Amino acid sequence: MNEPDERDERDTGEQAAPDADRNARGPVGEAAGAGGGGPGPGEYLQVADLSVTYRTAGGDVPAVRGVSFGLQPGSKLGVAGESGCGKSTVALALLRLLPRTARTGGRVLLDGEDVLAMRWGRLRAVRWAGASIVFQGAMHSLNPVHRVGAQIAEPVLLHGGAKPARARERVAELLEQVGLPAWRSRSYPHELSGGQRQRAVIAMALACEPRLIIADEPTTALDVMIQAQILRLIDDLVTGLDISMLMISHDLSVLADTCDRLAVMYAGRIVEEGPAEEVFAGARHPYSAALSAAFPRVGDPASRRAPRGLPGDPPDPAALPRGCSFGPRCPEAQQRCAEVDPVLWPAGGRRSAACVRVLSDEGARAAGVPPARPREEGAADTSRLDRGGEDDRAPAPDSAPQPEETR
Repeated sequence: MNEPDERDERDTGEQAAPDADRNARGPVGEAAGAGGGGPGPGEYLQVADLSVTYRTAGGDVPAVRGVSFGLQPGSKLGVAGESGCGKSTVALALLRLLPRTARTGGRVLLDGEDVLAMRWGRLRAVRWAGASIVFQGAMHSLNPVHRVGAQIAEPVLLHGGAKPARARERVAELLEQVGLPAWRSRSYPHELSGGQRQRAVIAMALACEPRLIIADEPTTALDVMIQAQILRLIDDLVTGLDISMLMISHDLSVLADTCDRLAVMYAGRIVEEGPAEEVFAGARHPYSAALSAAFPRVGDPASRRAPRGLPGDPPDPAALPRGCSFGPRCPEAQQRCAEVDPVLWPAGGRRSAACVRVLSDEGARAAGVPPARPREEGAADTSRLDRGGEDDRAPAPDSAPQPEETR
């Protein structure tokens, strides 16, 4: 795991001041609650109003805008979205692994302690014993000139205070846990297959018995069969060890099979959150529905169809559109969508969605949202989300939401 220079007692990035322009794009919509269902009592991880802005030569660029969620001990939350939505930035921000150009605001409470306010020594310990991360691209997570066993043993020696003999025993135990023989500890990363390297990275993440695992695209660059094995391994380990997991992926079907709850991100915000199966099978936000339709579900014969994409491109985070960020691409867009900057509103049961369509007339009035107006004569009919009817046309393959590039 890459860590900042020890001479820095604080983060590689800065604490950001509150975003005064968060609601400047539309007259309606408050920042409070804009990021998720929000943290609750008894949660091991509590993220409240997390924001991340990158400083660039052209000015500040918001990557994450007011994200909030919580994780109970032993629960599994999946965060989905296409490339550039901010999901990997969220994962890195939780352990302050962002570059120095990042400014971070909000709160990240890990077992009641604010990670964003920790001094370097405490943060260094928390990164392994409190929470650890499985990065996308195992080959880039392992040092090519050191044996795998030595790399797994390093956090055990540094943070667990173990003697070398005990560290070797622990490495053998961890390799066995992830389905690798103990003799593989003497191998170099290039001597392992992609799946074996990913198992070694998972073993390293478990080295100090963390209570939270953050898995950022853990199956990147693996073939389908190996992906299934790694996902099953992660699920079995998380369940068997009774630890919490935050999994990041562009594939909503993978998260629906692995996690208890789902949060869908678009343009730096959570746009829908709820029980995994309900979000995947009956999305209330048009973007969640499009993301679900982009990937057939493995093992479900009913979903064996050509993936359907979503026309258009995500907005430039430095020049977000007025009103709803998804409005220009939304097949369900209404005229009021250009006037409303939506937050997460209740969408039935334990679900919430940042879309005016989930509001009743009474709810819209209470939220200060303008009523739906009839479509102007001659306007294009965009009221129906493509569900694969007989007259549907399949979009170009490159219009489907794409996975994030390996860092």
